[in-house]
Amino acid sequence: MYVCSASLKLSIIIVNYNVKHFLEQCLKSVYQAIQNIEAEVFVVDNNSIDGSQDMVSSSFPDVKLICNTINTGFSTANNQAIKLSKGEYILLLNPDTVVPENCFQPLLEFADQTPDLGGCGIPMYDGQGNYLPESKRGLPTPEVAFYKMIGLNKLFPKSKKFGKYHLGYLNPNQNHEVEVLAGAFMLIRKKVLDEIGLLDETFFMYGEDIDLSYRITKAGWKNYYFSASRIIHYKGESTKKLSTNYVKVFYKAMVIFAEKHYAGGNQKLFKLFINMAIYGRASVSLASNLIKRFWLATLESILIFSSLFLLKEYWEEHIKGITAYPKEMLTIHLPYYTLVWILSIGFNGSYKAPFNFSKLTRSILIGTLVILMIYGLLPNHLHFSRGIILFGALVVSAVLFSWRSLYHLLKHKTLDFSKQSNIKSVLIGSEKKWSELTEILSSYHKGYQQIGFISDKKSDSPNWLGNRKQLKEIIHIYGVNELIFSNETVSTKYTIQIMNELGPTINYFTIPSASNFIIGSQSKNSNGLYFGQQIELNLTKSEYRSQKRFFDILTSLVLIITFPLMILFENTRKKLTHSLEVLSGKKTWVGYSANSGDLPAIKPGIYSTDYQLEDKSDTFQKNLDLLYAKNYSIYTDLRIFLSS
Repeated sequence: MYVCSASLKLSIIIVNYNVKHFLEQCLKSVYQAIQNIEAEVFVVDNNSIDGSQDMVSSSFPDVKLICNTINTGFSTANNQAIKLSKGEYILLLNPDTVVPENCFQPLLEFADQTPDLGGCGIPMYDGQGNYLPESKRGLPTPEVAFYKMIGLNKLFPKSKKFGKYHLGYLNPNQNHEVEVLAGAFMLIRKKVLDEIGLLDETFFMYGEDIDLSYRITKAGWKNYYFSASRIIHYKGESTKKLSTNYVKVFYKAMVIFAEKHYAGGNQKLFKLFINMAIYGRASVSLASNLIKRFWLATLESILIFSSLFLLKEYWEEHIKGITAYPKEMLTIHLPYYTLVWILSIGFNGSYKAPFNFSKLTRSILIGTLVILMIYGLLPNHLHFSRGIILFGALVVSAVLFSWRSLYHLLKHKTLDFSKQSNIKSVLIGSEKKWSELTEILSSYHKGYQQIGFISDKKSDSPNWLGNRKQLKEIIHIYGVNELIFSNETVSTKYTIQIMNELGPTINYFTIPSASNFIIGSQSKNSNGLYFGQQIELNLTKSEYRSQKRFFDILTSLVLIITFPLMILFENTRKKLTHSLEVLSGKKTWVGYSANSGDLPAIKPGIYSTDYQLEDKSDTFQKNLDLLYAKNYSIYTDLRIFLSS
């Protein structure tokens, strides 16, 4: 068993995986909070590709950085640092958290004054100021798990019987003894770990905090919830619960926990509930994701088909003067017209920007041309009416334009399509930071209303709105629904205070000190977001990524269909051998030539952007990758494909 005598008060351990900007903000807040504490900070990086390691090395030289060459998982990574730590207390901290300046001192004083304390957690709030119920939890016994699975814990959150999972009957603003701590912020007495052992590395991610909390209490120590300190945790459980991968990994961890700690009937009952929960949650997750992703396309498919059906009825009676078209008009023509138009709208990115009517017009035009091409390839007995196609394009355009205008009106309360955002934003910070913020946000938001800045230092600038004491009045007068805090002039303590006072009716973002990016969350059910100085990259846009995938599929199918001819040519044999990999989505025909972690992620390429480059230096390769992502078009892939 690992034992190490403590020579410091606190060892803070942060396990990171591809969240560089959140990690940077977290570390800045941590160093502000440990200024008067004997402490050390570890970052264990699980093979990130987003530049996290370089950022830590250059910006935080005092951090004890451990760089793994693989993703070892949460438990293993934490254990690596714990074995090197020298603190009397160990704090496991997530990288997507922000701690206020006064966070650690009262917490450590409470721990010192509570000799039976084995572990301790604190209140956590998401990026919208919502209290995260996972800040305090009960042990997931079969009974507790069952009540959670069927939703009784939400119906009766304050019930001592049904609300045990999140201990909703305990006042979140008071100190309590609890059973389970959250791994996002988990303070543990070092000698407790010396006694019970480190995190169980059987748990790759999720469940290790429940296991460790349970082992702490089994050893005779107690877990506490300390209400006087609080943090922001951008990515709470609510942000992950609709992810099918989260459902799978989390409930697998629960099975491991049951097999380890429960025996006999309790274990079987618990595993039964877990398996029921897996299928139930997975079904809900899949359905929710499908609805969220495809509801607009599904609705517009119905609108297009219905419009074409009514047009067909009119065309039969008033134009053709016939009783009815053959059944193939209804079973073949109208469905493929609908499908082609919907696919064209999707490939041109019109579902990502539903109020961009130029994209919609272009999509319908392209779709109409494709429909006419397919129509021309059909046998003569299936040639019914080009007029329905051409007039149908006009009808479909009118229907979709009308529907999307109504949708815009309902969503934005205006028919001014230049106003696709009802965000009214105010900065709490300096005039200088206001200028920097304007430059950052200008490349992200169209119709974004930046009202002005609030500063206790009076300014002659027309953008100065008043001081912090007037904040609520300013919000009311200007209808502000977004606040951005500059950490150079505003403390994290003040930020959390305002979030608690105003609640989730406002969107909250922060600009870390000496940074040119913004971090926050626009919804309690969305992951944290960041905005920074950006170069417009085509490959960040869905329409270009769809075009890239379309090219991969089309060329692979052509190679496979014509393989007897392709194997005769030496330069196409290699392409033929890789066509199945590309078709399945495991690879793409053209990929990056360097490890371009800061660029939009794409699959590994059969060919790379440096196909004509004699000097294969990293600098040249990264420049080519940047140009490829910035200027991508389907013709770029075609040129490289044909030249390789």
